[in-house]
Amino acid sequence: MSKRLQVLLPDREMTDIQRLARRERLTVGEWVRRTLREARAQEPVSDSEAKLKAVRRGAEFSFPSADIERILSEIERGYQA
Repeated sequence: MSKRLQVLLPDREMTDIQRLARRERLTVGEWVRRTLREARAQEPVSDSEAKLKAVRRGAEFSFPSADIERILSEIERGYQA
């Protein structure tokens, strides 16, 4: 289902948006939809508190691991195999 969104812009801003849309051979509506999608895609999916909670939860575990030089060496050998 689609919803309508009304946004009031000053004349100068609207003129700029119309010019940008024309330059890309888009309608103003399509230009706005695309720009809003791009802005949404740049936003983090979850809030920082949820991320911190996940990091803290992971830090509770103690898994065996090698030192960083050994890990990097093994990764490099895998690339060369």
